[in-house]
Amino acid sequence: MTAQLTMPPVDPVAIDTPKPRRRRFPLRRLPWTAIIIIVAFLAAGLFAPLLAPFDPYTPSLGDRLQPPSAEHWLGTDTLGRDLLSRLIFGARVTLVVVMIALAVSAAVGIAIGVIAGFFRGKVDTVISRTVDAMLAIPSIFVALALAAARGPGQASVVIAVSIVLWARFARVIRSDVLSLTEQDFIAQAQVTGCSRTRTMLIHILPNVLNSVMVLLSINMGYVIMLEASLSFLGAGIPPPTPSWGAMVSEGQNYIGVAWWVSIMPGIAIALIVLALNVFGDWLRDYLDPRTRDAV
Repeated sequence: MTAQLTMPPVDPVAIDTPKPRRRRFPLRRLPWTAIIIIVAFLAAGLFAPLLAPFDPYTPSLGDRLQPPSAEHWLGTDTLGRDLLSRLIFGARVTLVVVMIALAVSAAVGIAIGVIAGFFRGKVDTVISRTVDAMLAIPSIFVALALAAARGPGQASVVIAVSIVLWARFARVIRSDVLSLTEQDFIAQAQVTGCSRTRTMLIHILPNVLNSVMVLLSINMGYVIMLEASLSFLGAGIPPPTPSWGAMVSEGQNYIGVAWWVSIMPGIAIALIVLALNVFGDWLRDYLDPRTRDAV
């Protein structure tokens, strides 16, 4: 007797149904140029003492206003200091201001925005009118007045930028919370006895983090511009600390004979602000489910 091999029954549905493919991250569509510029800025800020070829503080009057050369790649300033070294250390000063100011502004703005959107009523009205008033006043005037009142310095710049910036976070987060409170899961959480504080921390706050990430990436460029503007006007980082805005201001009287003193830090400001805006736009589109597949 010969043994017969029996085959297991084949499910036709299993044959016809294709296996779901894992969605890959669209690396080819990343804004690589912007990312490279941002990484270079972060590296300069974090490793400035290792990357700077010269001491950015020590003057050398014999080398003042030297054009770009093999020794000084970006030239020297009015006191003979290497411009590349001052740009690298200026990135560290800017990075510190940006990180602290964004952290404070985001924390205050998120808290106020969540409270306004969740409680609504008179609380929302008072907060919304305050936010509108802050956004209606030119930011540079507010920051300039606050920095001038306290005197120039890094702490003054951080405080001035934080006071100006929190309203931007509060307005966007309030709008997100207003739409979230209309969702069923918020009503279910309240029906099950979840307290208001727990609802805001557990159910609302995690759902606005996408907006927070986009706001952080976009407003980094805004903070850099505001800090550079304050330093340019003499109300920001005082000399001899390297600051890109102050470097532009120092070279404006020599633009005809030593263009690199102002142009080089101006190019650095333009590149990093443009890169941050491009990356922020990409991040906003990628985090939005409606436009994610097109990114």
